[in-house]
Amino acid sequence: MMDNTHDTFADLHLGTPGWFTVLAWLMPIGLFAQFASAGLGLFLNPDLIGLHASMGFTLSLPAMGLFLGALFVRRLRGFGLWAGLLFALYVVQVSLAATGAPLPLSLHPANAALLLTASLTLLAKVEHRRGQHKGAYPATSKAA
Repeated sequence: MMDNTHDTFADLHLGTPGWFTVLAWLMPIGLFAQFASAGLGLFLNPDLIGLHASMGFTLSLPAMGLFLGALFVRRLRGFGLWAGLLFALYVVQVSLAATGAPLPLSLHPANAALLLTASLTLLAKVEHRRGQHKGAYPATSKAA
């Protein structure tokens, strides 16, 4: 039996805001695109490194939106830990890339893996909340 007192299940009757769900999906998709553009830039076309950097700065929007949503929307406060961790890892990621020094830059891929893990965990928690909300997914009909 599921205990619905978990903090991410607060105010389930209000649902999960669509914008929060979209941002939760955009973050891991964007991070996957980051991994792909970095790999292609290193091994195929060096011009794609510029795309990698541009996408990285664009990802500030979902990272910040998720963090601010968890801070200011009461029913989303249960996501505060993961949204905060995701935002902190994003700030570290940009800082590592901005230094340009070899040692911090070498930690950039490892931090990217942590960032992807945090984004996938947050997405799983958002989808779990949506699944707990009655009516979040259409009921399947049973054939008689």
